[in-house]
Amino acid sequence: MGKEKRRETEGGGELTRLPEDCVALVLSHTSPRDSCRSALVSSAFLSAANSDALWERFLPLDYAAILSRAVRPVEYSSKKELYIRLCDSILLDDGKVSFRLEKSTGGKCYMVSAESMTIIWGYESRYWRWVPHPDSRVLALDNCLLVLIWRDHRSFFIGIRLLHYHYRFAKVAELLSVCWLHIRGSMNCRSLSRRTRYVVCIVFKLAPGSHGLGDPPQKASVKLGSYASESFIRLQPDDDDDDEEESEEEDEEEKAAVEGEEAKRLLREDGWMEMELGDFYNEEGDDGNVEVNLRETEGLNWKRGLIVQGLEFRPKI
Repeated sequence: MGKEKRRETEGGGELTRLPEDCVALVLSHTSPRDSCRSALVSSAFLSAANSDALWERFLPLDYAAILSRAVRPVEYSSKKELYIRLCDSILLDDGKVSFRLEKSTGGKCYMVSAESMTIIWGYESRYWRWVPHPDSRVLALDNCLLVLIWRDHRSFFIGIRLLHYHYRFAKVAELLSVCWLHIRGSMNCRSLSRRTRYVVCIVFKLAPGSHGLGDPPQKASVKLGSYASESFIRLQPDDDDDDEEESEEEDEEEKAAVEGEEAKRLLREDGWMEMELGDFYNEEGDDGNVEVNLRETEGLNWKRGLIVQGLEFRPKI
């Protein structure tokens, strides 16, 4: 009796009697991360956790349309492999937009390139210049394949690092010198995951000798339908050479807003920096475009050294 119960437990018990499609349906109500973990719990889950039926549900409903926009064909042999591949950025729309999936949830993330944004004076060579992306083809080692090896009557698990190329935008915008800074971009909400709160970040770097991007702070706004949010940010720490009197004359309300802001300059894994500009909730994608603005047009101090890669729209976790 004990041996029979142990065999039943090791084999998954009553779960082994369920059709694979039923197990896959149950797992589809969890998350991609939990589904992968379930494969380690019971052999009854292993097949379902790797099935196309399950991973088809984790992929976006419009994944075929997204793949049709890819600059390079995306090769895959299973829906799980496709999901993993899409967790790395792929370029769409002639290289002007990048797309990826948020690994743990499958939420859709987009980045709009600087070329697809509106930058005031952006094509005036005195003020801005367009330069090749320094990391247009970055080799990354970021996926681990678990392999079972049988040797000397014993099994061993080893991890193999898989090589992937992360393709970036061909060009980025570098600020040479302006006193009127205004950058704006947008994203159609139909492209985003529904019933999801999104955060919008500017992805940028600061060139050596950059200045004027601390004080006065920049005003960021995110607008979707009747919803609008505004905040003040500083793309770089306060300039050391700023005149003290000018600092004292800064609007007190604006100063308090910057001091209390939650958005901070964060270093990304790809070596770029990001700063949150605001967030919004995407209900059913019927509210049109979300409009994003970043500007400093009141202080009229000269600014230089900002390098803009793009605007990223990703689920807020």
